[in-house]
Amino acid sequence: MQRLYDFLRRHPTGVDSFWAVLLFGIAMLEVADNGVNSATTKLIAVPSVIAMGLVVALRRRWTLPMFWLAVGTGVYKLLTHTDVNTADFGMLIILYTVAASAEVSRRMSRTALAIGFGAAPLYALRFHVDKGSASDNVFFTLFAIVPFVLAWVLGDSLRTRRAYYAQLVERNQRLEKEREAQAKVAVAAERARIARELHDVVAHNVSVMVVQADGAAYVMDVAPDQAKEALQTISGTGRQALAEMRRLLGVLRTGEPQESEDYVPQPDVEQIEVLVEQVRAAGLTVDFQVEGAPRRLPSGVELTAYRIVQEALTNTRKHGGPDAKASVRLVYFDDGLGLLVEDDGRGAAHELYEDGGADGAGHGLIGMRERIGMVGGTLDAGPRPGGGFRISALLPLKKK
Repeated sequence: MQRLYDFLRRHPTGVDSFWAVLLFGIAMLEVADNGVNSATTKLIAVPSVIAMGLVVALRRRWTLPMFWLAVGTGVYKLLTHTDVNTADFGMLIILYTVAASAEVSRRMSRTALAIGFGAAPLYALRFHVDKGSASDNVFFTLFAIVPFVLAWVLGDSLRTRRAYYAQLVERNQRLEKEREAQAKVAVAAERARIARELHDVVAHNVSVMVVQADGAAYVMDVAPDQAKEALQTISGTGRQALAEMRRLLGVLRTGEPQESEDYVPQPDVEQIEVLVEQVRAAGLTVDFQVEGAPRRLPSGVELTAYRIVQEALTNTRKHGGPDAKASVRLVYFDDGLGLLVEDDGRGAAHELYEDGGADGAGHGLIGMRERIGMVGGTLDAGPRPGGGFRISALLPLKKK
């Protein structure tokens, strides 16, 4: 049954042709069996029957031409005084088609309705229809108009439903495209975040490992215990870096964090002190202070604070020189968290804090600015008066 329905939908002209032939046959039988009319009258009626058959058969292929053919046929019947027959039902069909067609303008559709309004009164006047009293004649005329109005209303309702459905389909397609675009943006943002995470992990941990390896090589012969401690620090730092990198690469592979022995939670503010101890063990003197009442902050703010301090201390080791000292200050405000990381070293290259802050790897302060922008904070980075470098950040509890 469904196949038959699909076939009929794919061949609308064939379906219309079937009904046109059926209508034509019934109308021709009416004309032939009408014993009142003469043979000449019957022959005069044949062209109108043929024309209305064409109107029904081709109504969806050439809607407006068939409508005007129907109008011309109606005029022909009025002029030749041809009786009404079953073929005239095609006038209602073509009026319905004009009202339902999206290719026909609304103005033309209303024009067709007006012509349909005039069909019944013209018929009554031409054939001198008399139902007795004037009120009966008016009622008959109004009753004859009803089928034309109903045909137009049904067609116009179908047109409205089709337009609404088409609008829903278009809206659904637009929303689908928007969802795809949002998904692509989300993927790009996630990859950028992961790239920043990888940069922070590699830059910090590898820097610690290099410093410890150099120190171990320097004291290997004279202080083997210190060399052993440095090697243990290198081993622990490497394992930590590998664990974080496995977690990030797992997200890249599957899009979701992997629950495994190698999974480690996101760093937070409490781990900043551990980070400072690692940096101190690597040979950099760091003064660490916390002001205000420590409390739990949003995870995004905590991770951002940790990464800023990590990047700032890494830059100090890279650019501050061998005798540089640093200080890290955390201040808990009522509405946010303040960070101040300073050093008294040689300072960074000018391009590190100008034009977006690009370091040799293309990240550095760019990553800081992006992280802080994501949580709605502010960043101020640049050389200190008297030498050294300063990074000051304010992270609000709620994104602006």
